[in-house]
Amino acid sequence: MEKNLYNILRLLRPRQWIKNFAIFAAIIFGGELFNVAILKNVFLGFFVFCAVSSATYIINDIFDIEKDRAHPFKKFRPLPKGDVSLSLAWTIAIILAVFSLLLAATIGKAFFVLILSYLLLQFSYSFLLKAITVIDILAIALGYIMRVYAGEFASGLHISVWLLLTTISLSLFLAIGKRRSELTLLSGSSVSNVSSVRKTLSHYSERLLDVYTSIFATSTFISYSLFTFLAYPQGFKLTLSLFMPDFLPNFFERKWLMITIIPVVYGLMRYMQDIYEKNEGESPEKVLFSDKPFLFNIILWFILTVVVIYFVGP
Repeated sequence: MEKNLYNILRLLRPRQWIKNFAIFAAIIFGGELFNVAILKNVFLGFFVFCAVSSATYIINDIFDIEKDRAHPFKKFRPLPKGDVSLSLAWTIAIILAVFSLLLAATIGKAFFVLILSYLLLQFSYSFLLKAITVIDILAIALGYIMRVYAGEFASGLHISVWLLLTTISLSLFLAIGKRRSELTLLSGSSVSNVSSVRKTLSHYSERLLDVYTSIFATSTFISYSLFTFLAYPQGFKLTLSLFMPDFLPNFFERKWLMITIIPVVYGLMRYMQDIYEKNEGESPEKVLFSDKPFLFNIILWFILTVVVIYFVGP
């Protein structure tokens, strides 16, 4: 019984739920992180996305079961290994999909439409889009972008254009890094025909993916830098004028959010190191949990962001 529950839990891929924290972007940068009513709604949206993403992972595994059996690592997943039956997998996927849609409807119409669109996107990806060169990367990136917009719809707060461009650039960077690592892993394995595992990989060269990675790493840095320079986050601020000379409060009015560029640059460089040296970009959540300096850097970025937005000011 315990083994069956463990295999079902593996089927849900809870480690990948870390991606769903992107839903908190709107509330953090909107200056309402400590607004309990809005935060509660966003947390509910986070759980909805965990349910719907697990449903899509299962559907993807069902469609890819034969290809995964030929993959050097994915063959150990519950479905290709035979630890979970196809009928049970379909049942769990349908239950999670229906549950997520019903719960999404309680958050709002826009959020419900986004969750439904996400389901359709992932179904289309599993059935068709993953076999189309370039479109497969765009589909993966769109999934990341929809998580950020889910936070906007759940909170009612709007994200800036520059934050949107940062999200798009970072999403493409992660999606391309995923393909780059997959290509490297399969090229170095015993798999004789890469296209038998993933058709589009045979149409990507390492050089092409390297160029793509460089483009979107650069655009992520530039768009985020412009976002921090132009952003005027709202939230409560710590009043310092009572404890400091008159000139110091003016000093603290500078654009301190730009200090968060430092961990962002380090994070991009570290992630690229993981892609090219450790070949771990296939799974962003694996990089996060296995690379301690990278994880510490993410935590540092979050702390700096919250401190600047809510206590010091932009």
